[in-house]
Amino acid sequence: MSQHKGNGEKKANPLHKPWTKDAGAKNAKSTATKSSRPAAVKAPMAKPVRTVMDDETKVYGENACRVLFGQRPEAVVRLYMSQKMAPKFADVMKYLAANKKAYHIVEDAELEKIASSTHHGGIVLLVKRKPVQSIASYLTQKRKKVDCLLALDGIGNAHNLGAIARSCAHFGISGIVMKDPDLLAHGAAARTAEGGVEFVEGLSCDNLPLALQLCKQAGYTLVTTSSHGGVSLYSSQLPAKVVIVFGEEMFGVSQSVAKSADIALQIPGTGKVESLNVSVAASLILGEWYRQQQ
Repeated sequence: MSQHKGNGEKKANPLHKPWTKDAGAKNAKSTATKSSRPAAVKAPMAKPVRTVMDDETKVYGENACRVLFGQRPEAVVRLYMSQKMAPKFADVMKYLAANKKAYHIVEDAELEKIASSTHHGGIVLLVKRKPVQSIASYLTQKRKKVDCLLALDGIGNAHNLGAIARSCAHFGISGIVMKDPDLLAHGAAARTAEGGVEFVEGLSCDNLPLALQLCKQAGYTLVTTSSHGGVSLYSSQLPAKVVIVFGEEMFGVSQSVAKSADIALQIPGTGKVESLNVSVAASLILGEWYRQQQ
């Protein structure tokens, strides 16, 4: 006659990490009892989030996490997610288990604390940061005949950065030149980029005017935008090798950067608004450059 579990006994949690001491102790205890029934395993309580190391960052949002895992699975350090997201990321849990890395099923309130955002989308990854190289190193190693780089002058809004990175990935832009490229790869920026940051290199520079001069010496044409002047985007022939410079919305690019530009572009419109959001302007110009190179 087959044995049945008692009504008060809980089922083993399939999300339990099999290598933990807790699991081993319970399994050992079960073999010492007269009953042949396996011991129930309780899901471990989520441990406090450990200190994030200097070479780590947090990425949240379903698409951002999925693309990151697809491109750099070895970079994942730890996973936190809600119960409802577990079926969608079963492959990630399997990978982490095989590589002795932890994952935790937690409540949304806990995820909000971990991500420091209400827009976590039910999942947070603790990951190793993407390597960042300097613009000087990039120019030395990459000698492309067709190449487009973005240079950001004073843009720090996370949502704008994420939207720009997403457009860069869509239109095949190689890299984004800025003082702190790490801003692209975590938090709201990475979530807004929907995984786009995995396909665009962050290129660091301490002095943007100097970095742009290096680009010109390497054969790149410098392009800036202006809402008050310049040549129409749609009547311009954009070179194959360009660096397109965008400044923060209120004041645009700095004068020192504007003076070094070879081409100043204007995006035609009705004139009913002063200017476009910087991420929208970037998308339009990148799309036109991409179209002209096809």
